[in-house]
Amino acid sequence: MNPLSDLPPILLPVPKALLLLGEWREVPDAFGIHGHPDYLPSVRRVLGERAGDDHGEVSKQVICGVAIEPLKNPEGYRLTISPSRILIEADDARGAANAARTLMQMLRQYGRRLPCARVQDRPAFAVRGVMLDVSRDRVPTMEHLLATIDLLASLKINHLQLYTEHTFAYRGHDDAWRGWSPITPDEVVAVDAHCRERGIELAANQNCFGHLHHWFEHPRYAPLAEIQGQDTVWDFAGFPQTGPFSLCPSDPGSIALIADLLAQLAPAFSSPLINIGCDETYDLGQGRSKAEVERRGRIDVYLAFIDQVCAVARTLGKRPMFWADIVLHHPAALQRLPEDLIGLAWDYEPTARFDRWCAQFHQAGREVWVCPGTSAWRSIVGRTTPRRANLLEAARAGIAGGARGFLVTNWGDAGHRQQWPIELNALAEAAHRGWSGEAAYDARAASLHAFGDDSLALGPWLDELGDVDAPLRLLGGSAGPDGVQRPMGNRSALFHDLHLRWDEPWIGSPQEWQDVEDRLARLFDRAPLDIDPRLTAEIMHTLEEASKTARRAVLRRKSPLDPGWRRTLADSFRRLTVRHRELWLVRSRPGGLDASAAHYERIIADLERP
Repeated sequence: MNPLSDLPPILLPVPKALLLLGEWREVPDAFGIHGHPDYLPSVRRVLGERAGDDHGEVSKQVICGVAIEPLKNPEGYRLTISPSRILIEADDARGAANAARTLMQMLRQYGRRLPCARVQDRPAFAVRGVMLDVSRDRVPTMEHLLATIDLLASLKINHLQLYTEHTFAYRGHDDAWRGWSPITPDEVVAVDAHCRERGIELAANQNCFGHLHHWFEHPRYAPLAEIQGQDTVWDFAGFPQTGPFSLCPSDPGSIALIADLLAQLAPAFSSPLINIGCDETYDLGQGRSKAEVERRGRIDVYLAFIDQVCAVARTLGKRPMFWADIVLHHPAALQRLPEDLIGLAWDYEPTARFDRWCAQFHQAGREVWVCPGTSAWRSIVGRTTPRRANLLEAARAGIAGGARGFLVTNWGDAGHRQQWPIELNALAEAAHRGWSGEAAYDARAASLHAFGDDSLALGPWLDELGDVDAPLRLLGGSAGPDGVQRPMGNRSALFHDLHLRWDEPWIGSPQEWQDVEDRLARLFDRAPLDIDPRLTAEIMHTLEEASKTARRAVLRRKSPLDPGWRRTLADSFRRLTVRHRELWLVRSRPGGLDASAAHYERIIADLERP
């Protein structure tokens, strides 16, 4: 017997209530489906090949109907598996589709012999979204993007954004996207239709203020930048940054450019929403707008440009949303935001103040979504403990604070070199939090329903991998105002040490880094790899990169060292770069690959210098 059938239901997300009735039901390979005509198409689409032709012995296996006792939630449902039938009750076709998704997961676990059960369920958040970064070098192939949408829909995600800086094929702006394998308008239309069929809203996304450095690399756009000159140094929240970053808000050409871009982008999306970005504009007032900022104040200048971008969005029939980090540093300014502007309150650490931010938006009478992160970027292996706490806090505070949306972000900083299994494992947990709120999370469910791993081992194994450098992360942050050392944020210890020069000091003794390498070796020995060969290859590459990074960390802390070791490490990272290029093309377009690989080439050059 399949051992999965001996276990209680393992579902992702976890439903609000599930009662096993103590009996079993044999089911056919295909179900006849009867019931409310508005519900049948969506239920059939979810069941796929399991949906029969409604004739013969398979007829009336599944009955879909309007809930007798209203669920008062368009995505809520009741699912009853009894010895005689399977009954789906919902207030809306969306709820019926979600019931079918739960049924499909039970079929995945139990096969043709289902436990009789009653499930009653509804989402914690009306909007449960994923934002995928398609601008930090990695643009997914259509095949991978559509497959990802299918998987996200099966986990009851209902909103998707593709974070865009320069990777949409804007007409007349070839300079900005040439060589990056951009997503075309026709591709967006196809993706949008694919999403709609699966109950997912695809919202437009274009950063309209900061993070536009790729545009400013070209002479045509450079004059629009706040900071002039590729070598000009400015302050990015306490860190030195070089070169143009944000548009100059006082230049009429800035809003003219944004109006052109949004006019081309918006029609490809059926959703009424558009994310205009506008985060981290720390260069504002350090360049061309300095005099205006000194005269009016930075927040006034910032809000004036936001108003202009929102006005453009409205003329296109779109409701704008924006990253709220800048305005949350000036809470009094929340009242001055356009009333229709949705605030996206983001932070990716356990210390995120989602509770305070939700309260501030609520007091201002503005809609807010909570936006945690996957913590996959800048990590190699992920950051399990911070991710878990961040997702849980976003769910807890978002529910308590009345946030309408839960949007998890998956960024691609520093070449988007983290592999897909690291990201997917985090997205699975995020899907659970968006639907189930604070309910306990079972990582085995990610194994089964995200990775197709019947051993149930991969999810917990990936979580263990994501904490392989946790002791060093606790030591690697900066001291707070009280002098107490804080944990690292926004990166793992492995990733950070890899990008330091060979002779640059940092935390950790040779033995502490050897402990990391030893933990990786033990994880390698019990890696659950009876899965899709692509996932296996990506996991093995992740282990190899993490192990070589730990070895480098050990050796660079030993002195003196035979120069031959550095040459050996350089050869290892050269092989890793080749493998990175091979794996990249399995799921991603070629544009951006050279930029991503250049991060490894800098590491190799440092190892090979005298």
